[in-house]
Amino acid sequence: MNAVPLRIVILGLSITSSWGNGHATTYRGLMRELVRRGHDVLFLERDVPWYADNRDLPNPPFGRTELYDDLDALKSRFESQVRAADLVMVGSYVPDGIAVGEWVQSTAGGLTAFYDIDTPVTLAKLAAGTAEYLSPDLIRRYDLYLSFTGGPTLERLEREFGSPMARPLYCAVDPELYYPEPVAIRWDLGYMGTYSDDRQPGVEALMLEPARRWAEGRFVLAGPQYPENIHWPANLERINHLPPSEHRRFYNAQRFTLNITRADMRQAGHSPSVRLFEAAACGVPIISDFWPGLGELFSIGEEILIAKAPEDTLRFLRDLPETERRAIGARARQRVLSAHTAAHRAIELEAYLQERAALQCA
Repeated sequence: MNAVPLRIVILGLSITSSWGNGHATTYRGLMRELVRRGHDVLFLERDVPWYADNRDLPNPPFGRTELYDDLDALKSRFESQVRAADLVMVGSYVPDGIAVGEWVQSTAGGLTAFYDIDTPVTLAKLAAGTAEYLSPDLIRRYDLYLSFTGGPTLERLEREFGSPMARPLYCAVDPELYYPEPVAIRWDLGYMGTYSDDRQPGVEALMLEPARRWAEGRFVLAGPQYPENIHWPANLERINHLPPSEHRRFYNAQRFTLNITRADMRQAGHSPSVRLFEAAACGVPIISDFWPGLGELFSIGEEILIAKAPEDTLRFLRDLPETERRAIGARARQRVLSAHTAAHRAIELEAYLQERAALQCA
């Protein structure tokens, strides 16, 4: 238990539904570990129909989760909790996020933080003037900017946007949910991800084209929102949506898993996807596109494999000895368990809050 329990309020996109978003699993792990460390955590989620129809964890069994209908309901129901909290954290893509942030800044009595699970996308939106959940003025006013992206982006947030303190708080894995298990191997290569225009060229080059060239191979792609006009190879199985409860079995049924990074995140670098950590925790070797900072998270060639073209994917799938395949997965699992669990992130958050408080007192 942490020596100084804190009252924490998190306003995030969703914790009750993982449908079409990567936020819920992040919040679930972080919130659970904060509660385990003795903190009092309240999660506030806007009640929207697309999540209401797809709630895979309607009542999280840690802390307290409350739904609110709109901005007025948020203000009227939770003003006292926000005012009394030691930390109020607002996440990216929260509906009416700018108005929510303005209200938090005028109401909170403790520290305030912005948790950006989409940092490169956010910066691109700010440059285009289309950011609907964050403004440059709010960046300066949040005490702490917590980012899914590390590296030079953090310096940019402080230098160009005036953040008082920008720190990485990467996604993480829950080792109680993701681990190796003895299931039958169904696929040579799998990929899980919601459709996006900027990721699709990578999916095409590193999965669909290898599937077309290797008719004997078995492939699977899981994720919603793919256009109906995509021509899927005959040896590729499609799964529209997998709830988190089925992710572990999905990974363990693959010989290799594929990671494809969104363009903004690939350009910024230092932006690991939670899928990297989940697959690695299951001991499944990862084939990934490359981006700056990846080598700081995994040893390339030892803990992760890099593909740039269909030939690279096919070489790994067909030529890598089974003993080496298993060893790569095992090494990646050990790396993740040593540094990238939700428990690590809760401890990091505590350290950042202490650092920020010390700066204010200096």
